[in-house]
Amino acid sequence: MRSSTVTHDAPAASLLAYGAARVYLAVAGWNTEGELPAVRKAILIAAPHTSAWDGPFMIAVAWAFRLRLHWLAKDTLFRGWRGPVLRWLGAIPVDRRAPRGQVADVVERFEQADAMILAIAPEGTRARTEHWKSGFYRMAVSAKVPIICGFLDYRRKVGGLGPVFLPTGDAKADMDRLREFYSGITGMRADGFAEPRLREEDPSAASKHAQDRAAE
Repeated sequence: MRSSTVTHDAPAASLLAYGAARVYLAVAGWNTEGELPAVRKAILIAAPHTSAWDGPFMIAVAWAFRLRLHWLAKDTLFRGWRGPVLRWLGAIPVDRRAPRGQVADVVERFEQADAMILAIAPEGTRARTEHWKSGFYRMAVSAKVPIICGFLDYRRKVGGLGPVFLPTGDAKADMDRLREFYSGITGMRADGFAEPRLREEDPSAASKHAQDRAAE
């Protein structure tokens, strides 16, 4: 059983949230692993992302660490009664149509915040994808914050926190570290989680992607 004491400098979840998370994980038969590093700001990778259940488990694991985790959601979802609920769960509204883009918006939020651990699901979809979206990496590099390898291993029923590192700007070298760690992690749909890879690491794929976007 993880201690209910706050042992980190990041935003803290309440004791009520901690208790709810421990009950939820216990009923589901899940355990937690790892320790939250001594950082106040970071991008936390939420992977694998192959099921709608990943969100509830991600939040429960974070609360079990007494961590108030933040995550991005479309601003249109915050209308009416859902707004207060989503904000209580840690959601941050974003306008995906904003001219300057999500990366610049998130970097500014990091600059203004005293402490913020932001969860990003780089796969961007629950369907199998051969490339991760690079936004999480560009956010971490631009904001100069570390990357925490969060994980949900459905095979072992364990969720937690893995390695933490400050991205170097060498995408391939940094992604090699992620590939090594996530190689042993299994999503709810085992065949839905591909090896972590950015389009930027594959020149031909990156060129085609740029052409497709230019044609839109």
